[in-house]
Amino acid sequence: MKKVLILGAGLIAKPMVEYLLGKGFSLMIASPMKERADEMINSNRLGNSLDWSMDDTETLKKLVNEYDITVSLLPYKFHTDVARVCLKYKKPLVTASYVQPEMMALDPEAKKAGVILLNEIGLDPGIDHMSAMKIIDHIHGKGGKVEEFYSLCGALPAREAAGNPLGYKFTWSPRGVVLASMNSALYLKKGRRIYIEPSDLFKDRFTFNFPSIGDLEVYPNRDSISYSDIYDIPEVSTMYRGTFRYKGWCETLDAMKGLNMLDDAPNDYGGMSYAEFLAERTGSGITNLKRNIAVKLGISEKSTAMESLEWLGFFSSEKLSYNETTPYEITSDRMISRMPLGENERDMVAMQHIFLASYPDGKKEVIKSSLIDFGSPASNTAIARTVALPAAIAVKLILEKKLILKGVYRPVVPEIYNPVLKELSTLGIEMKEEWGLPESEMIF
Repeated sequence: MKKVLILGAGLIAKPMVEYLLGKGFSLMIASPMKERADEMINSNRLGNSLDWSMDDTETLKKLVNEYDITVSLLPYKFHTDVARVCLKYKKPLVTASYVQPEMMALDPEAKKAGVILLNEIGLDPGIDHMSAMKIIDHIHGKGGKVEEFYSLCGALPAREAAGNPLGYKFTWSPRGVVLASMNSALYLKKGRRIYIEPSDLFKDRFTFNFPSIGDLEVYPNRDSISYSDIYDIPEVSTMYRGTFRYKGWCETLDAMKGLNMLDDAPNDYGGMSYAEFLAERTGSGITNLKRNIAVKLGISEKSTAMESLEWLGFFSSEKLSYNETTPYEITSDRMISRMPLGENERDMVAMQHIFLASYPDGKKEVIKSSLIDFGSPASNTAIARTVALPAAIAVKLILEKKLILKGVYRPVVPEIYNPVLKELSTLGIEMKEEWGLPESEMIF
Protein backbone atom coordinates (compact mmCIF):
# COMPACT_ATOMS: atom_id res chain seq x y z
CA MET A 1 0.00 0.00 0.00
CA LYS A 2 1.37 3.41 -1.03
CA LYS A 3 1.83 5.94 1.76
CA VAL A 4 1.36 9.72 1.53
CA LEU A 5 2.82 12.32 3.90
CA ILE A 6 0.86 15.58 4.09
CA LEU A 7 2.58 18.48 5.83
CA GLY A 8 -0.01 20.94 7.11
CA ALA A 9 -3.69 20.79 8.01
CA GLY A 10 -4.85 24.22 6.92
CA LEU A 11 -8.01 25.41 5.20
CA ILE A 12 -7.44 23.58 1.90
CA ALA A 13 -6.31 20.16 3.16
CA LYS A 14 -9.65 18.43 3.74
CA PRO A 15 -10.64 17.62 0.12
CA MET A 16 -7.19 16.14 -0.49
CA VAL A 17 -7.40 13.96 2.62
CA GLU A 18 -10.86 12.71 1.68
CA TYR A 19 -9.81 12.01 -1.91
CA LEU A 20 -6.64 10.08 -1.05
CA LEU A 21 -8.30 8.04 1.71
CA GLY A 22 -11.12 7.28 -0.71
CA LYS A 23 -8.60 5.95 -3.21
CA GLY A 24 -7.17 3.56 -0.61
CA PHE A 25 -3.89 5.33 0.15
CA SER A 26 -2.45 5.34 3.65
CA LEU A 27 -1.61 8.82 4.83
CA MET A 28 -0.02 10.78 7.65
CA ILE A 29 -0.94 14.41 8.36
CA ALA A 30 1.89 16.12 10.22
CA SER A 31 0.81 19.46 11.62
CA PRO A 32 0.73 21.52 14.82
CA MET A 33 -3.06 21.50 14.28
CA LYS A 34 -3.41 17.82 15.13
CA GLU A 35 -7.01 18.13 16.25
CA ARG A 36 -8.01 19.56 12.86
CA ALA A 37 -6.07 16.76 11.15
CA ASP A 38 -7.99 14.16 13.17
CA GLU A 39 -11.29 15.75 12.14
CA MET A 40 -10.29 15.42 8.49
CA ILE A 41 -9.29 11.79 8.90
CA ASN A 42 -12.65 11.13 10.57
CA SER A 43 -11.56 7.84 12.18
CA ASN A 44 -10.55 6.30 8.84
CA ARG A 45 -8.20 3.42 9.60
CA LEU A 46 -5.88 4.48 6.74
CA GLY A 47 -5.26 7.91 8.26
CA ASN A 48 -2.84 8.98 10.97
CA SER A 49 -1.81 12.33 12.42
CA LEU A 50 1.18 13.72 14.23
CA ASP A 51 1.73 16.91 16.22
CA TRP A 52 4.68 18.33 14.28
CA SER A 53 6.13 21.67 13.19
CA MET A 54 8.83 22.64 10.71
CA ASP A 55 11.46 23.27 13.38
CA ASP A 56 11.56 19.52 14.09
CA THR A 57 13.84 18.63 11.19
CA GLU A 58 14.81 15.19 12.48
CA THR A 59 11.20 14.03 12.53
CA LEU A 60 10.71 15.50 9.04
CA LYS A 61 13.62 13.46 7.72
CA LYS A 62 12.24 10.30 9.31
CA LEU A 63 8.77 10.87 7.88
CA VAL A 64 9.94 11.72 4.35
CA ASN A 65 12.11 8.61 4.30
CA GLU A 66 9.23 6.43 5.53
CA TYR A 67 6.56 7.67 3.09
CA ASP A 68 6.38 7.28 -0.70
CA ILE A 69 5.53 10.91 -1.49
CA THR A 70 5.31 14.21 0.39
CA VAL A 71 2.73 16.97 -0.07
CA SER A 72 3.68 20.34 1.41
CA LEU A 73 0.71 22.49 2.36
CA LEU A 74 2.99 24.62 4.53
CA PRO A 75 3.64 28.34 3.91
CA TYR A 76 5.60 28.71 0.65
CA LYS A 77 8.82 29.75 2.41
CA PHE A 78 9.24 26.18 3.72
CA HIS A 79 8.80 24.31 0.43
CA THR A 80 12.42 24.43 -0.67
CA ASP A 81 13.63 23.12 2.70
CA VAL A 82 11.14 20.25 2.41
CA ALA A 83 12.26 19.64 -1.18
CA ARG A 84 15.87 19.25 -0.10
CA VAL A 85 14.86 16.57 2.40
CA CYS A 86 12.83 14.82 -0.33
CA LEU A 87 15.86 14.82 -2.63
CA LYS A 88 18.06 13.39 0.14
CA TYR A 89 15.77 10.36 0.26
CA LYS A 90 14.84 10.40 -3.45
CA LYS A 91 11.15 11.00 -2.81
CA PRO A 92 8.76 13.11 -4.95
CA LEU A 93 7.16 16.31 -3.69
CA VAL A 94 3.89 18.07 -4.57
CA THR A 95 2.94 21.66 -3.66
CA ALA A 96 0.27 24.11 -4.83
CA SER A 97 2.54 27.15 -4.42
CA TYR A 98 4.43 29.29 -6.92
CA VAL A 99 7.87 28.03 -7.91
CA GLN A 100 10.49 30.10 -6.10
CA PRO A 101 13.97 30.57 -7.64
CA GLU A 102 15.44 28.40 -4.86
CA MET A 103 13.07 25.58 -5.87
CA MET A 104 13.88 25.93 -9.57
CA ALA A 105 17.59 25.69 -8.72
CA LEU A 106 16.95 22.13 -7.51
CA ASP A 107 15.95 20.93 -11.00
CA PRO A 108 19.30 19.27 -11.87
CA GLU A 109 19.44 17.53 -8.51
CA ALA A 110 15.83 16.32 -8.86
CA LYS A 111 16.58 14.89 -12.30
CA LYS A 112 19.67 13.17 -10.94
CA ALA A 113 17.62 11.74 -8.05
CA GLY A 114 14.97 10.56 -10.52
CA VAL A 115 12.03 12.29 -8.82
CA ILE A 116 9.54 15.03 -9.64
CA LEU A 117 9.14 18.20 -7.57
CA LEU A 118 5.71 19.31 -8.83
CA ASN A 119 4.60 22.82 -7.90
CA GLU A 120 1.74 25.18 -8.81
CA ILE A 121 -0.76 22.31 -8.99
CA GLY A 122 -3.71 24.05 -7.32
CA LEU A 123 -6.22 26.58 -8.66
CA ASP A 124 -4.30 29.77 -9.42
CA PRO A 125 -1.62 28.66 -9.98
CA GLY A 126 -2.74 25.25 -11.23
CA ILE A 127 -6.06 24.86 -13.02
CA ASP A 128 -5.31 28.16 -14.75
CA HIS A 129 -2.05 26.71 -16.16
CA MET A 130 -3.57 23.43 -17.24
CA SER A 131 -6.70 24.80 -18.90
CA ALA A 132 -4.67 27.52 -20.65
CA MET A 133 -1.99 25.16 -21.95
CA LYS A 134 -4.61 22.78 -23.30
CA ILE A 135 -5.87 25.57 -25.57
CA ILE A 136 -2.44 27.05 -26.34
CA ASP A 137 -1.08 23.67 -27.45
CA HIS A 138 -4.16 23.20 -29.65
CA ILE A 139 -3.63 26.62 -31.29
CA HIS A 140 0.07 25.91 -31.88
CA GLY A 141 -0.79 22.46 -33.19
CA LYS A 142 -2.80 24.11 -35.97
CA GLY A 143 0.10 26.39 -36.82
CA GLY A 144 -1.56 29.32 -35.09
CA LYS A 145 -0.36 32.08 -32.79
CA VAL A 146 -1.69 33.47 -29.53
CA GLU A 147 -1.91 37.21 -30.11
CA GLU A 148 -3.60 38.16 -26.83
CA PHE A 149 -4.32 36.30 -23.60
CA TYR A 150 -6.23 37.31 -20.47
CA SER A 151 -6.41 34.97 -17.47
CA LEU A 152 -8.70 36.16 -14.66
CA CYS A 153 -9.48 34.36 -11.42
CA GLY A 154 -11.02 35.07 -8.04
CA ALA A 155 -11.97 33.23 -4.84
CA LEU A 156 -15.04 35.05 -3.53
CA PRO A 157 -18.15 34.68 -1.45
CA ALA A 158 -21.15 33.77 -3.58
CA ARG A 159 -23.08 36.86 -4.65
CA GLU A 160 -25.79 36.35 -1.99
CA ALA A 161 -23.13 36.06 0.76
CA ALA A 162 -21.18 39.19 -0.18
CA GLY A 163 -23.23 41.39 2.16
CA ASN A 164 -20.76 44.02 3.31
CA PRO A 165 -19.42 47.22 1.70
CA LEU A 166 -16.19 45.51 0.61
CA GLY A 167 -18.09 42.73 -1.18
CA TYR A 168 -15.71 40.18 0.30
CA LYS A 169 -15.39 37.47 2.93
CA PHE A 170 -12.32 35.37 3.62
CA THR A 171 -12.42 31.86 2.20
CA TRP A 172 -8.68 31.05 2.32
CA SER A 173 -5.52 32.27 4.10
CA PRO A 174 -6.81 35.63 5.35
CA ARG A 175 -3.41 37.17 5.92
CA GLY A 176 -2.34 35.98 2.49
CA VAL A 177 -5.26 37.84 0.90
CA VAL A 178 -4.36 41.12 2.60
CA LEU A 179 -0.63 40.60 2.03
CA ALA A 180 -1.22 40.07 -1.71
CA SER A 181 -2.74 43.55 -1.87
CA MET A 182 0.73 44.98 -1.26
CA ASN A 183 2.25 43.53 -4.47
CA SER A 184 3.32 45.44 -7.55
CA ALA A 185 2.16 44.27 -10.99
CA LEU A 186 3.61 43.96 -14.49
CA TYR A 187 1.75 43.09 -17.67
CA LEU A 188 1.93 43.38 -21.45
CA LYS A 189 -0.78 45.26 -23.37
CA LYS A 190 -0.68 45.64 -27.15
CA GLY A 191 3.10 45.19 -27.06
CA ARG A 192 3.67 47.73 -24.26
CA ARG A 193 5.09 46.74 -20.87
CA ILE A 194 3.04 48.28 -18.05
CA TYR A 195 4.39 48.35 -14.50
CA ILE A 196 2.06 49.20 -11.61
CA GLU A 197 3.52 50.39 -8.33
CA PRO A 198 2.12 48.74 -5.17
CA SER A 199 0.53 52.05 -4.18
CA ASP A 200 -1.43 52.11 -7.46
CA LEU A 201 -2.41 48.44 -7.67
CA PHE A 202 -6.13 48.99 -7.04
CA LYS A 203 -6.34 52.10 -9.20
CA ASP A 204 -5.51 50.01 -12.26
CA ARG A 205 -8.80 48.12 -12.52
CA PHE A 206 -11.57 47.43 -15.00
CA THR A 207 -15.03 45.85 -14.96
CA PHE A 208 -15.77 42.45 -16.50
CA ASN A 209 -19.23 40.92 -16.84
CA PHE A 210 -19.01 37.25 -15.89
CA PRO A 211 -21.97 35.26 -17.26
CA SER A 212 -24.41 34.24 -14.50
CA ILE A 213 -22.42 36.25 -11.91
CA GLY A 214 -22.63 39.81 -13.22
CA ASP A 215 -20.10 42.63 -13.03
CA LEU A 216 -16.79 41.94 -11.30
CA GLU A 217 -13.81 44.24 -10.95
CA VAL A 218 -10.39 43.08 -12.11
CA TYR A 219 -6.95 44.26 -11.00
CA PRO A 220 -3.57 42.91 -12.19
CA ASN A 221 -1.95 39.91 -10.52
CA ARG A 222 1.81 40.15 -9.99
CA ASP A 223 4.12 39.59 -12.98
CA SER A 224 2.08 38.52 -16.01
CA ILE A 225 4.89 38.93 -18.55
CA SER A 226 6.90 35.98 -17.23
CA TYR A 227 4.05 33.71 -18.35
CA SER A 228 4.91 34.40 -21.98
CA ASP A 229 7.90 32.11 -21.36
CA ILE A 230 6.13 29.70 -19.01
CA TYR A 231 3.35 29.15 -21.58
CA ASP A 232 5.78 29.27 -24.54
CA ILE A 233 3.92 32.08 -26.32
CA PRO A 234 6.71 34.55 -27.25
CA GLU A 235 4.45 35.85 -30.02
CA VAL A 236 1.87 37.28 -27.60
CA SER A 237 1.35 41.07 -27.61
CA THR A 238 -1.07 41.17 -24.65
CA MET A 239 -0.37 39.02 -21.59
CA TYR A 240 -2.53 39.85 -18.57
CA ARG A 241 -3.29 37.89 -15.42
CA GLY A 242 -5.89 39.47 -13.15
CA THR A 243 -7.82 38.95 -9.92
CA PHE A 244 -11.63 39.13 -9.64
CA ARG A 245 -13.38 41.05 -6.86
CA TYR A 246 -16.86 42.47 -6.36
CA LYS A 247 -17.16 46.24 -6.42
CA GLY A 248 -16.03 47.72 -3.09
CA TRP A 249 -12.85 45.76 -2.42
CA CYS A 250 -10.54 47.67 -4.76
CA GLU A 251 -11.85 51.09 -3.72
CA THR A 252 -11.52 50.25 -0.02
CA LEU A 253 -8.05 48.71 -0.24
CA ASP A 254 -6.88 51.64 -2.31
CA ALA A 255 -8.09 53.98 0.47
CA MET A 256 -6.36 51.86 3.11
CA LYS A 257 -3.11 52.16 1.17
CA GLY A 258 -3.61 55.90 0.85
CA LEU A 259 -3.95 56.10 4.65
CA ASN A 260 -0.87 53.90 5.23
CA MET A 261 -3.05 51.35 7.06
CA LEU A 262 -1.08 48.43 5.61
CA ASP A 263 2.40 49.60 6.60
CA ASP A 264 4.58 47.03 8.35
CA ALA A 265 6.66 49.40 10.52
CA PRO A 266 6.06 48.67 14.24
CA ASN A 267 4.87 51.36 16.62
CA ASP A 268 3.34 51.65 20.08
CA TYR A 269 -0.46 51.78 19.83
CA GLY A 270 -1.17 50.97 23.48
CA GLY A 271 -4.31 52.69 24.80
CA MET A 272 -5.42 53.97 21.41
CA SER A 273 -8.93 53.57 20.04
CA TYR A 274 -9.56 52.54 16.43
CA ALA A 275 -10.51 56.13 15.62
CA GLU A 276 -7.28 57.40 17.17
CA PHE A 277 -5.31 54.83 15.18
CA LEU A 278 -6.97 56.07 12.00
CA ALA A 279 -6.29 59.69 12.95
CA GLU A 280 -2.63 58.83 13.55
CA ARG A 281 -2.47 57.17 10.13
CA THR A 282 -4.17 60.16 8.51
CA GLY A 283 -1.88 62.67 10.20
CA SER A 284 -4.73 64.66 11.69
CA GLY A 285 -6.65 65.05 14.92
CA ILE A 286 -9.67 62.95 15.76
CA THR A 287 -12.02 65.95 15.35
CA ASN A 288 -13.73 65.92 11.93
CA LEU A 289 -11.89 62.68 11.17
CA LYS A 290 -14.23 61.58 8.37
CA ARG A 291 -13.97 64.91 6.63
CA ASN A 292 -10.19 64.97 7.00
CA ILE A 293 -9.88 61.48 5.51
CA ALA A 294 -12.20 62.29 2.61
CA VAL A 295 -10.19 65.42 1.82
CA LYS A 296 -6.86 63.59 2.11
CA LEU A 297 -8.03 60.85 -0.29
CA GLY A 298 -10.02 63.13 -2.58
CA ILE A 299 -13.20 61.10 -2.15
CA SER A 300 -16.72 61.70 -0.89
CA GLU A 301 -17.59 61.15 2.76
CA LYS A 302 -20.39 58.93 1.41
CA SER A 303 -18.11 56.82 -0.79
CA THR A 304 -17.91 53.03 -0.57
CA ALA A 305 -14.43 53.27 0.93
CA MET A 306 -15.65 55.49 3.77
CA GLU A 307 -18.64 53.20 4.29
CA SER A 308 -16.25 50.24 4.54
CA LEU A 309 -14.05 51.94 7.13
CA GLU A 310 -17.17 52.76 9.13
CA TRP A 311 -18.49 49.20 8.84
CA LEU A 312 -15.15 47.77 9.98
CA GLY A 313 -15.26 49.99 13.05
CA PHE A 314 -12.29 52.23 12.34
CA PHE A 315 -14.21 55.34 13.43
CA SER A 316 -15.20 53.79 16.75
CA SER A 317 -13.98 54.55 20.26
CA GLU A 318 -13.29 50.85 20.87
CA LYS A 319 -9.81 50.40 22.31
CA LEU A 320 -7.13 48.47 20.44
CA SER A 321 -5.95 45.30 22.15
CA TYR A 322 -2.34 45.95 21.13
CA ASN A 323 0.75 47.62 22.43
CA GLU A 324 3.64 47.56 19.98
CA THR A 325 2.46 46.23 16.61
CA THR A 326 2.17 47.29 12.96
CA PRO A 327 -0.65 49.07 11.13
CA TYR A 328 -0.86 46.02 8.86
CA GLU A 329 -1.56 43.76 11.84
CA ILE A 330 -4.24 46.09 13.22
CA THR A 331 -5.96 46.49 9.86
CA SER A 332 -5.76 42.85 8.74
CA ASP A 333 -6.85 41.52 12.15
CA ARG A 334 -9.89 43.80 12.09
CA MET A 335 -10.83 42.70 8.57
CA ILE A 336 -10.38 39.03 9.42
CA SER A 337 -12.54 39.29 12.55
CA ARG A 338 -15.36 41.09 10.73
CA MET A 339 -15.33 39.22 7.41
CA PRO A 340 -15.45 35.43 7.88
CA LEU A 341 -17.56 33.30 5.56
CA GLY A 342 -20.52 31.98 7.56
CA GLU A 343 -21.06 28.26 8.14
CA ASN A 344 -24.22 28.32 6.00
CA GLU A 345 -22.85 30.61 3.28
CA ARG A 346 -21.43 29.59 -0.08
CA ASP A 347 -18.08 30.57 -1.47
CA MET A 348 -17.30 30.72 -5.17
CA VAL A 349 -14.36 30.32 -7.50
CA ALA A 350 -14.59 32.10 -10.86
CA MET A 351 -11.99 31.74 -13.62
CA GLN A 352 -11.99 33.16 -17.13
CA HIS A 353 -9.47 32.77 -19.95
CA ILE A 354 -9.84 34.80 -23.14
CA PHE A 355 -7.55 34.19 -26.15
CA LEU A 356 -7.19 35.93 -29.49
CA ALA A 357 -5.71 33.39 -31.89
CA SER A 358 -4.57 33.89 -35.50
CA TYR A 359 -3.85 31.22 -38.11
CA PRO A 360 -1.72 30.91 -41.29
CA ASP A 361 -4.78 31.30 -43.53
CA GLY A 362 -5.44 34.76 -42.08
CA LYS A 363 -8.39 33.75 -39.92
CA LYS A 364 -8.70 34.89 -36.32
CA GLU A 365 -10.88 33.67 -33.50
CA VAL A 366 -11.56 34.47 -29.86
CA ILE A 367 -11.60 31.49 -27.52
CA LYS A 368 -13.09 31.61 -24.03
CA SER A 369 -12.64 29.09 -21.24
CA SER A 370 -14.50 29.60 -17.96
CA LEU A 371 -15.09 27.92 -14.62
CA ILE A 372 -17.53 28.55 -11.78
CA ASP A 373 -17.51 26.35 -8.70
CA PHE A 374 -19.47 26.76 -5.45
CA GLY A 375 -18.87 25.30 -1.99
CA SER A 376 -19.42 25.98 1.69
CA PRO A 377 -17.59 25.58 5.01
CA ALA A 378 -20.22 22.99 6.02
CA SER A 379 -18.92 20.63 3.32
CA ASN A 380 -15.86 21.76 1.38
CA THR A 381 -15.32 25.27 0.18
CA ALA A 382 -14.87 25.87 -3.53
CA ILE A 383 -11.39 27.27 -2.93
CA ALA A 384 -10.38 24.17 -0.95
CA ARG A 385 -11.75 21.84 -3.65
CA THR A 386 -10.11 23.62 -6.54
CA VAL A 387 -6.72 23.94 -4.82
CA ALA A 388 -6.55 20.53 -3.14
CA LEU A 389 -8.06 18.20 -5.72
CA PRO A 390 -5.62 18.91 -8.60
CA ALA A 391 -2.74 18.26 -6.18
CA ALA A 392 -4.41 15.10 -4.86
CA ILE A 393 -4.92 13.77 -8.39
CA ALA A 394 -1.26 14.47 -9.17
CA VAL A 395 -0.24 12.51 -6.06
CA LYS A 396 -2.28 9.55 -7.26
CA LEU A 397 -0.79 9.72 -10.78
CA ILE A 398 2.76 9.80 -9.39
CA LEU A 399 2.18 6.88 -7.03
CA GLU A 400 0.53 4.86 -9.81
CA LYS A 401 3.56 5.62 -12.02
CA LYS A 402 1.31 7.25 -14.61
CA LEU A 403 3.29 10.46 -14.20
CA ILE A 404 6.99 9.68 -14.51
CA LEU A 405 8.55 13.08 -15.21
CA LYS A 406 11.71 14.01 -13.32
CA GLY A 407 12.81 17.46 -12.24
CA VAL A 408 11.09 20.67 -11.09
CA TYR A 409 7.77 21.12 -12.90
CA ARG A 410 4.67 23.24 -13.23
CA PRO A 411 1.60 21.53 -14.75
CA VAL A 412 2.12 23.07 -18.20
CA VAL A 413 2.89 19.87 -20.13
CA PRO A 414 0.29 17.46 -21.53
CA GLU A 415 1.65 14.54 -19.48
CA ILE A 416 0.33 16.40 -16.44
CA TYR A 417 -2.56 18.57 -17.57
CA ASN A 418 -4.44 16.00 -19.67
CA PRO A 419 -4.99 13.35 -16.96
CA VAL A 420 -5.52 15.91 -14.18
CA LEU A 421 -8.12 17.90 -16.13
CA LYS A 422 -9.84 14.68 -17.18
CA GLU A 423 -10.26 13.48 -13.60
CA LEU A 424 -11.24 16.93 -12.32
CA SER A 425 -14.15 16.88 -14.76
CA THR A 426 -15.44 13.70 -13.09
CA LEU A 427 -15.41 15.61 -9.79
CA GLY A 428 -17.52 18.47 -11.18
CA ILE A 429 -14.62 20.86 -11.81
CA GLU A 430 -14.52 21.56 -15.53
CA MET A 431 -13.77 24.53 -17.76
CA LYS A 432 -16.44 25.47 -20.30
CA GLU A 433 -14.82 26.24 -23.65
CA GLU A 434 -16.20 28.44 -26.43
CA TRP A 435 -14.45 28.51 -29.80
CA GLY A 436 -14.82 30.57 -32.97
CA LEU A 437 -16.03 33.77 -31.29
CA PRO A 438 -15.63 37.16 -33.07
CA GLU A 439 -12.87 39.62 -32.16
CA SER A 440 -15.46 41.87 -30.55
CA GLU A 441 -15.51 39.35 -27.65
CA MET A 442 -12.02 40.42 -26.56
CA ILE A 443 -11.83 42.54 -23.39
CA PHE A 444 -10.26 45.59 -25.05
